[in-house]
Amino acid sequence: MAARARGEERRAEILRATLEVIAERGYRGATLGAVAERVGLTQQGLLHHFPTKEALLLAVLADRDRWDTGAGPSGGAGGWPLGLLASLVEYNAMRPGVVQTFSALLGESVTEEHPAREFFTRRYERVRADMAASLRTEYGERLPGGMAPEAVAPLLVAVLDGLQYQWLLDPEAVDMAAAFR
Repeated sequence: MAARARGEERRAEILRATLEVIAERGYRGATLGAVAERVGLTQQGLLHHFPTKEALLLAVLADRDRWDTGAGPSGGAGGWPLGLLASLVEYNAMRPGVVQTFSALLGESVTEEHPAREFFTRRYERVRADMAASLRTEYGERLPGGMAPEAVAPLLVAVLDGLQYQWLLDPEAVDMAAAFR
């Protein structure tokens, strides 16, 4: 049991280091060697935990999503209560490195061959569906302006992502939480 716990701790340490390296260099510039060095492993030792760079990337993204969603958007619980979305924005403002890494990977993933493209495509499908469910719970089949929740969900997601990009570029000028509220 102790060996398993150590293995899980090591995996978590590797994921944190990978986030840091990707935030500094982008996915394409991040190397397994740089991650391994940061956690005191050889590249072979790192490959014991994650057999490829792609596997490591997908584990980082899945981990990040668990932090953000819990029982929310990808947890299949019908979306976030709208009042908690501002709390998520505030939480993200406390961890700029994670937001920066996610944003950099999202930007890179729009290219056809990027290993995270499918992850982000599926993630956005879930997030839009969950956001629509949240809006439906709050407003019913039509929002006050007459639009359906499915029409508004991509706009709300765009606001959340756009605020993150603006905040990353100029955190002194953009207060994500205040702007979202």
